[in-house]
Amino acid sequence: MTEIIGVRFKSGGKQYYFDPQGQQVSPGQGVIIETSRGLEYGECAQGNTMVEDEEVVQPLRPMVRIATDKDLETVEKNHEKEKKAFTICQEKIAAHGLDMKLVEVEYNFEGNKILFFFTSEGRVDFRALVKDLASVFHARIELRQIGVRDEAKMLGGLGICGRPLCCASFLDEFQPVSIKMAKTQNLSLNPTKISGTCGRLMCCLKYEQEAYEDAVHRMPKNESFVETPEGAGNVCQVDLLKETVKVRLDNAPETPKCFHNCELRVIRNGKGKRPEDYVEPPGQELAKLRKVTPVEEPRTLTGSVSAALAGLSAVVEEESAPAQEPRRSRSRRRKSGGEQQQPQAQAKKEEAKPPQKAAQPKAPKGEGKPRPESRPKAQEKPAPEKPAAEGGQANAAGEKKRPRRRYHRRPRGDKPQNPNPQ
Repeated sequence: MTEIIGVRFKSGGKQYYFDPQGQQVSPGQGVIIETSRGLEYGECAQGNTMVEDEEVVQPLRPMVRIATDKDLETVEKNHEKEKKAFTICQEKIAAHGLDMKLVEVEYNFEGNKILFFFTSEGRVDFRALVKDLASVFHARIELRQIGVRDEAKMLGGLGICGRPLCCASFLDEFQPVSIKMAKTQNLSLNPTKISGTCGRLMCCLKYEQEAYEDAVHRMPKNESFVETPEGAGNVCQVDLLKETVKVRLDNAPETPKCFHNCELRVIRNGKGKRPEDYVEPPGQELAKLRKVTPVEEPRTLTGSVSAALAGLSAVVEEESAPAQEPRRSRSRRRKSGGEQQQPQAQAKKEEAKPPQKAAQPKAPKGEGKPRPESRPKAQEKPAPEKPAAEGGQANAAGEKKRPRRRYHRRPRGDKPQNPNPQ
């Protein structure tokens, strides 16, 4: 295993790997790296990572140190020198009459080497320009010709989508893009619509190419002869994104109908003659090709959520159990229909009721009501006692027992009541 760090020398540039020499570096931290051009300042894009020895390209250059405040001041001074060098170089190019466009100037960290990046349609003889620049800056001069894609990556900008250019944002390397990709994706072949700011084909054509190629293998081609749930016909239009096909049926060629790819049965893929011995199957068999959309079942709670709800319902039942006991006893009494449980429940009700006052005899007709002073005080009624075992109706005081229910009075007679009615 080898420990490495990832470093970028420009924002949006390619990431290079170096040996941290046992030092811990965090992403976004400035570092000084030893490169083939000497010491360079870069920004850490990937912290300390262990990788296999086979994945490392040897020799792995070391990291000199983590950038200090003095190193950051040196970098700022170099940026100021680059602006001055850019202006001077443009004046020299105009003086020599060279057909070249200056794009960017870059100083190395030590300041003893200057790189001039330019674009040109053809070859340029800039030997006299190099000697003139060396006499002005007293440093090693290097002029490098780049393409229009590299120019767009250095300068940056906005694409036709309204976002920053991909090459200036996150693309490390340029991917090859061809006009065949635009044809596969059914795009307009107008150069102004499929070209980027650099004037070349847009890099984003490469992003979805694999998905389109996979769809092309699964979908039928134009002019293919297929069978559909409504009959046989020829394909007149293919939509790769929706995976739908418009078919011009034999029984109704004027109105093409749209079908999903799974509803088709390809008899002949692509252009060609219709099979001579082809016989269209009956409509019942073709109807089986129609796509059936499954009905979604209602979602149920599973896992820890259902367990929690089950526990909550158990707690609620325990809390409400005492309040439901009388209902349960009533339902049991109704279901059993026994006559022995009814007197017990009635006795409990009578014990719970407060003692009632004795009924006063009604005054006979023609007699006035007594005055309040002459009203006799209500006599306190002794507590009722249980009836005798042998059907007696009188208690110890010799008084007759009142009926059990206040709202159900029976006529008083000499005959004793049967305590065990049938």
